[in-house]
Amino acid sequence: MFTQIKTSKNNKEVVVNLTRKLNLGTENNIARIALTYSLSKDVKLNIQDLKDSGGKEYSKSVLFGDYYDYYVGLISIHYNLYKSDKEIPKYIKLHIDHGLSLLNEEVNQRSNIDGFDFLVEKISLNYEL
Repeated sequence: MFTQIKTSKNNKEVVVNLTRKLNLGTENNIARIALTYSLSKDVKLNIQDLKDSGGKEYSKSVLFGDYYDYYVGLISIHYNLYKSDKEIPKYIKLHIDHGLSLLNEEVNQRSNIDGFDFLVEKISLNYEL
């Protein structure tokens, strides 16, 4: 299907900064979090809004590890696409870029932030009764 995904040029530095500030491991972890965070907002992004690919490059195996099928499944369900649809890589890129922008905005609004606490807070907000 695809071998690599590149963030937008603007998000190249965002990935580096979020990785440093949140201290949640390598840059690919931040990209995974960004993808799923964007999907959690239940927004349907438009392929026509696809940005440049001048940013951080991730191979499929580095970005998804052993969980490629799960991430493709999330996109497939969200957009009602078959798992081999040729548009899936574009939607993955859209959601990574969108999620990075959302995360960057939130993290920049806080002076001292711990990545683990940030994630727990976000997960808790979605499961409040």
